[in-house]
Amino acid sequence: FHDSRWQSRGSTGSSSLPVSAIEKLHISKSHKKRCKLLGDEDSLHVAASNQRQRYVTKDGKCRVNLGPIADKSRFISDIFTTLVDLKCRWFLLVFTMCYILTWVAFGGIYFFGAWLRDDIAHVHDPQWKSCFENVDSFLSALLLSLESQRTIGYGYRMVTANCPEGTILLMVQSILGSIIDALMVGCMFVKISRPQQRAQTLIFSKHCVICERDEKLCMLFRIGDLRESHMVDAKIRAKLIKSRQTKEGEFIPLEQSEINLGYDTGGDRLLLVEPQTITHVINENSPFWEVGSERLKRETFEIIVILEGIVEASGMTCQARTSYTEDEVLWGHRFESCISLEKGAFRVDYSAFDKTFEVQMCGLGAKDRSAVKEREGSIIYLFIYLFILPLRSKNYFTRERPGRGSSRTKSLKL
Repeated sequence: FHDSRWQSRGSTGSSSLPVSAIEKLHISKSHKKRCKLLGDEDSLHVAASNQRQRYVTKDGKCRVNLGPIADKSRFISDIFTTLVDLKCRWFLLVFTMCYILTWVAFGGIYFFGAWLRDDIAHVHDPQWKSCFENVDSFLSALLLSLESQRTIGYGYRMVTANCPEGTILLMVQSILGSIIDALMVGCMFVKISRPQQRAQTLIFSKHCVICERDEKLCMLFRIGDLRESHMVDAKIRAKLIKSRQTKEGEFIPLEQSEINLGYDTGGDRLLLVEPQTITHVINENSPFWEVGSERLKRETFEIIVILEGIVEASGMTCQARTSYTEDEVLWGHRFESCISLEKGAFRVDYSAFDKTFEVQMCGLGAKDRSAVKEREGSIIYLFIYLFILPLRSKNYFTRERPGRGSSRTKSLKL
């Protein structure tokens, strides 16, 4: 059946397809059907677009989905952080439901108490000593609960002093309502004052470049602050995310290694007044020690850049993140200058923040460059040892000694 179908289609012009292409077509179709059947649209999109899966997006969001967590009670034990981390719509829904549930629950208790003490049947009896006054239905009991918890107190429905259980119930509701109010106000204040939005005005360059600085191979990228209120005690650090296989055959996914951005010299501490160009010197301690221009095209890695500092306005710690994949690292490029002097002050042109230009540079990595320099140094030393030193020794042992009547040259032999 399959062969006849492919032969019938081959009559329209596809008979020249090789068997491997037909098998790949079958596999791709089955993969698409499986993704649609399982509802995995993300996998289908990635397979269709063949895009690079990032560990951290350009705007700093981590693309890591946590699997099934068995012990979810840990989140309840830290309820404050759990509520603060909720999205705004879920945050408002949780507290709205808390208020509604407490109002309805205590309204039901008030209605049950009024029914139990027969206050509902004697609402219009002036001689009756009621516990819950003017409560004749569940709706009136709900209004009593709402007015008591929100301290509205219209004065028509109330808890009287004729029953101690009503007073105790009112005290419990007041305390519980105050706890919910305090928790909501505290979470709302922390949620609003969190400095996450401050990171929106901290920008990173779109690309990372590799070029020469002071005869050293360096990796550069830029960061900038768009606000006039600056970050205090700003620090920069970077991580290399790369999967590898050990000599024993163990596969280590997403291994993290440190990228030195001047920790030993204090270069990682920034005064972020104008855009700063962060430099990583590629030496023998760098993870890019053996990477050249050709190997860079074959590598698969991701550089995570993390900027931390204290917000000057609020005093809270802010963190901004971004990442650079291997195709965002430009070999043999430099950043254009974006700072100029204008009317007695420095002017920053953010239109040139991401612009780079290509420079002439060989494609050797730092390790190969070091080997070439050592080889050249050995050749020069050998040349000096074989030719320069013998000439200098010969001139040193050759002297002019004048005689009595005439001058003559006398050579000393070793």
